[in-house]
Amino acid sequence: MKRIIVGATGASGLPLLIDVLRIIRENADDGWRSTLILSDSSQTTLQWETGLSVSDVRELADDWYEPTEIGARPASGSYPTTGMVVVPCSMKTLAGIHSGYAENLLLRAADVTIKEQRPLVLCTRESPLSPIHLRNMQELSSIPGVRIMPPVMNFYGHYTSIEEMTYSIAARLLSPFGITASGYRGWEGLEER
Repeated sequence: MKRIIVGATGASGLPLLIDVLRIIRENADDGWRSTLILSDSSQTTLQWETGLSVSDVRELADDWYEPTEIGARPASGSYPTTGMVVVPCSMKTLAGIHSGYAENLLLRAADVTIKEQRPLVLCTRESPLSPIHLRNMQELSSIPGVRIMPPVMNFYGHYTSIEEMTYSIAARLLSPFGITASGYRGWEGLEER
């Protein structure tokens, strides 16, 4: 079994979380599983942006934990995971990960992912970026396995809907783990046009 911890914070972009969980679920036959940790603020933003309840989203995950469960399995390096993705990742969470401030389970799971040298993908959401944000991203990206992946769409995909765009971004967020998404249109080269 290959397990990814999926964390979500209160930053805008929670439709991406839904697609990430669905893509992992699509790959269940290949052994992929998800463990979900929703921050308190993400639970409010989730209902606003997606119209889904917290229980609806938890049903998309294989298991889930509250952020207050600091003693839960994802808080330990002995919990077998392939890595972690935080989508969306607020600047507050980014700063907490950067400083090693593991005040809740989401931050602790990210801290464990780094110390165990497993892949950690941070889908950062903020604009414009301050020098502090950029410094935190730069320093985190220098750690082996940490990837900063803002939700930037590609225009060569010629998307016809926001849903296609978010699905494409979610697929890219999972590509460092070797997870494939059905229907994802990556770059095929100019000669293919």
